Amino acid sequence: MLRFLRPLARPVTYTRWLHLCIPMAFVAIWLFIDMERFYVVAVLAVPVGLLPAVRLEEGMQAQLLLTPHERGSPDASITTATAATWRDRWRTVLWLEARLLLSAVATAASVWLPLIAIDLISRASGGAPTDAVVMASWEPHWWYALLAVVPIAVLLALFVVLGEFVTFLARRLLGPSPTERLSALEQRTEQLLERNRIAREIHDSIGHALTVAVVQAGAARAAGDPEFTERALAAIEETGRAALDDLERVLLVLRETGQPVSQRPSLEESDRLLESARASGAKVEAEMTGPLELVPGPVSREGYRILQEALTNVLRHSGPVPVQVRIAVIGQRLEMDVTNPLTGGTTPRGQGGSGLRGIRERAALLGGETRTGPCEGQWRVRVRLPLDGLR
Repeated sequence: MLRFLRPLARPVTYTRWLHLCIPMAFVAIWLFIDMERFYVVAVLAVPVGLLPAVRLEEGMQAQLLLTPHERGSPDASITTATAATWRDRWRTVLWLEARLLLSAVATAASVWLPLIAIDLISRASGGAPTDAVVMASWEPHWWYALLAVVPIAVLLALFVVLGEFVTFLARRLLGPSPTERLSALEQRTEQLLERNRIAREIHDSIGHALTVAVVQAGAARAAGDPEFTERALAAIEETGRAALDDLERVLLVLRETGQPVSQRPSLEESDRLLESARASGAKVEAEMTGPLELVPGPVSREGYRILQEALTNVLRHSGPVPVQVRIAVIGQRLEMDVTNPLTGGTTPRGQGGSGLRGIRERAALLGGETRTGPCEGQWRVRVRLPLDGLR
């Protein structure tokens, strides 16, 4: 019993009934103008429904009153957008016609069923009926009062049934079209990719800066040389400033202020990373061959981040050790190799770290390949990125 009464306790049941009765307000205005040709309202619904903005208005009203729990949700079953195709316009016309019909049923039930209950109670007490429902010839009987519950129960049942039915129709006729579903899916995919990119940007830039700062501070404390300490503090300051610049770029993306993608660092600025690693005490030997300035922007920017993460892993897991960096443009491929002496802490921590996983993800997004691991007594990060498909 309680299962059947539970829908009557939900506020949405009554907002749906309000939605059902709203069209009759416009019909009532027309009836003051011309009571005989009431069908004109249904005819006028056709050109009105063909207007693109009507779909937006109907969608907003339906979402507010029929499915309020879906407001603002990207997965809302009722769309709030203008009609983009003729198919959407005709679906809106069909929705308006169905809404007018359901509104007539709901309004009639809201008027006649309570009148029936009133008449039954009136006849049970011996009073005169309204003559609208219960005929005056009916003899008064006390048990008419018991029957008065029936029309009220029917009305409450209609509240639930018609509310569910109009919501079903709204989802079918005002729901997103296949094109809108695809567009929403693409938008959500772009947002997820952007979040992942921002997470990688923060991890790579801030992680690199903190690693350099920690290594510099540790080396300065161990050296006990004022001159070396001064150089270390200067390197920490420079690295911190660079990290703040990177963080500001990421925050600009989060604020959606339109930071151009082309302003992100590229491989042409790789000297900045190499000098930062050298300032941390690592002996970096770099070999760059080929026209790096002709590398496509997406490859160059991702290559910069890959190099940054590779150097960060070296400093984090091996400390200031000799590092060999090789960057070459060979044909339609960018090759990057970063090698350093293999230490005891490199293998277990480097293999499963988020840094190397980020390198693999960046390379995979560009259609490239990555190999990491021990090689001839050294730890090597080797990345190959194609160029031909991105020019």
